[in-house]
Amino acid sequence: MAGNVETEYAAFLEKVKRTVYVDNLSPQVTEHVLRTALDQFGSVKSIQFMTNYIEPEHIPKRALVEMEDEEQAKAIVKLVASCPLMILGMPRPVSACAAKLEMFEDRPAKPGRKIEVCWLDPDDPDFEVAQKWKHIDKRHAAEARFVLKARKAEEERLAKQQADNLKANFAKHEMINACMADGTAEHLARYYGMNLRDEL
Repeated sequence: MAGNVETEYAAFLEKVKRTVYVDNLSPQVTEHVLRTALDQFGSVKSIQFMTNYIEPEHIPKRALVEMEDEEQAKAIVKLVASCPLMILGMPRPVSACAAKLEMFEDRPAKPGRKIEVCWLDPDDPDFEVAQKWKHIDKRHAAEARFVLKARKAEEERLAKQQADNLKANFAKHEMINACMADGTAEHLARYYGMNLRDEL
């Protein structure tokens, strides 16, 4: 029995090595979309979306993506670190890092480790330690909310920038079409001795 537990845990550790944690995904991203985006790095074995318990609003999706081997997982992390991916829901830049043991809700128990849960009396020596952990947890939640708020502001800025660029490019195309339609382009081509067809 002990051998089976150790074998199961060893297999889990190997799974962790070939898994990537992908964050800041658009809420509209589905398993199919994410699989299609990451299949370019190798073979995606499984995708597990993670529940976000910290912020009820504007929740970016996050997922654990298991690749076929560790090298493929490292390739994703390396590329995203230098050039963030944009997966459905631009301009939300996707981030990625190597998965950690604590990220897996279904992780098996570590062989030889025993966890006990109990209520602590205020007079218990460990009560103060538990209180400190409680405050640390609250501070972590506040920091996470701050980061999400900052991300949202950055995404809104990028969205406005993209919208402005799109409008500017559209205006340029409209101007070019107008010049072609009213003969201005042909007149300028003759004036400068250019062959309009060759230039286009």
